[in-house]
Amino acid sequence: MAKDKRFIIAYTQGTMNVTEIWVDTVTGVNYLYHSASPGGGLTPLLDQNGKVIVSTPDEIRFLIEK
Repeated sequence: MAKDKRFIIAYTQGTMNVTEIWVDTVTGVNYLYHSASPGGGLTPLLDQNGKVIVSTPDEIRFLIEK
């Protein structure tokens, strides 16, 4: 894995109001990031049961290579 990138962007949408999914390459935890001028926020991304979504090492490798 990339030594210098702790977080990678798995998904992005928008230009002025940006919504992204960030993946922590060390823990695999997925975060939802939303930015709307002048502020933004970050929160863990949850599944339908309220559990934190965690990417597998294979999913992380795929995101790094794409």
